[in-house]
Amino acid sequence: MASNATLKLIRQRLADEVGRIPKQAPIRVGLCYPSPYHVGMSSLGFQRIYRLLQETPDMMCERLFLPDGGDRAGLTGIEPVVSYEGLRGLSDFPILAFSVAYELELAGLVRMLDAAKIPIFWRDRNDRDPFVLCGGPLTFSNPCPLLPFADAVVMGEAEEIVPWAIETIAGASSHREARARLAEHPSITVGEHHGEALRKIAACSNELLPAHSAIRTPHTELSNMFLIETERGCSRSCQYCVMRRSTNGGMRLVPQETILSTIPEDARRVGLVGAAVSDHPRIIDIVNTLADRGAEVGLSSLRPDRLKEEFVAALRRVGYRTLTTALDGASERLRDMIERRGRERHYEYAAERARRYGYDRLKLYLILGLPTETDADIDECVAFVTELSRQIPIALGIAPLCPKRNTPLDGVPFAGVDVVAARLERLRAGLRGRADVRSTSPKWAWVESVLAQNGAEEGEALARAVRAGGRYSDYRKEFGALGHLPNPKRQKALRRLTLAP
Repeated sequence: MASNATLKLIRQRLADEVGRIPKQAPIRVGLCYPSPYHVGMSSLGFQRIYRLLQETPDMMCERLFLPDGGDRAGLTGIEPVVSYEGLRGLSDFPILAFSVAYELELAGLVRMLDAAKIPIFWRDRNDRDPFVLCGGPLTFSNPCPLLPFADAVVMGEAEEIVPWAIETIAGASSHREARARLAEHPSITVGEHHGEALRKIAACSNELLPAHSAIRTPHTELSNMFLIETERGCSRSCQYCVMRRSTNGGMRLVPQETILSTIPEDARRVGLVGAAVSDHPRIIDIVNTLADRGAEVGLSSLRPDRLKEEFVAALRRVGYRTLTTALDGASERLRDMIERRGRERHYEYAAERARRYGYDRLKLYLILGLPTETDADIDECVAFVTELSRQIPIALGIAPLCPKRNTPLDGVPFAGVDVVAARLERLRAGLRGRADVRSTSPKWAWVESVLAQNGAEEGEALARAVRAGGRYSDYRKEFGALGHLPNPKRQKALRRLTLAP
């Protein structure tokens, strides 16, 4: 049972929520997010499935999250998880539906099942255990490491599949029968029947767009923010990105009128969500209309070539103090290689406009460890960012490249923990006193890259690492036993890479 402190925290969070949909129905689903509440409730996909289940006849769900701090390395266990609505444990639900955003969240799934004493592998569970159905953003790239844990995995956009899948599970006489029926669906992968041969990524009907928040709460990464899609997918071809123009037909726009009419009049904070929000042809009008309502607005993606003067001015009206966009490659050569449209002039214009409209700083996201990257590229970045810093304070947010499946960079090896760390230090040294440089860990990026490029065997290795404490050293040991090294030997000559269009 959860501790008194946890129960008190749940009661407080429930009291602060706006928009929860109370419901009772014969088919009960535990809707699970394998990260803490403040992360899970910031997920528009998770909220979309919550709303979907609460609006489907004969179905209802209760939300369950990894406890606060349950994603820390070094843990060998967490307290049992209980649902927010009914204080039920995971094992009290006949069906558990997990939304998994990215590879490292698999650790949370293992911890949640272990704490409930539910066998973590589907092959070890019987009909008295919950049926574990999984989906989420991870399924757009490589859910193979998830397959040992899931009875079935919904691939891609789940809105039109989840109600049918849950009804099928509830109506089956056994888990085996449910898996067999689900395996017939073209967008559901069932390890028992398909192995690691992934099924087609689903695309829902445009009539079901846009996804938007069901619940607003102050206890999230995006406090009290109403989230809504402006588009789904993307029309661009960035080489590292899963949500590129070849995924599910590219970008599908939501009309301006639909967006504005869906946002509640009392929403004081609005988040416009999508892979290419700033590419919406009416985005400036949308932002200015929300400014007229007195709303504070956040956008999930700003492209450098879209930061025209009127757009920068509109963003300032809705509360932006930091103008954020993606630099991506450290040099113009690397940006060309990964097909980014950002040119130095775009960033120079952005810095000048941000200064003129009173922004506090310009934040740039940068990828380190791209194929063919050298110290010369890093030095070019240092020189360019130094020039920008003469206009406005600069912050760099850095992530090492984790090549993903279903992208042209699929199969490119991880650059190496030591290589990325050395280039990061070179960047920091060159920009000391000129820019604030922050990076995600090269070590954990390597762990993510192993999972992103591999399969069920690596998923089982992850489970062993998590049970040992989930430290980097635990992953290095378990992945090393499978032949994965954080610092593979450097070849004397880099092979020439030909990237797909």
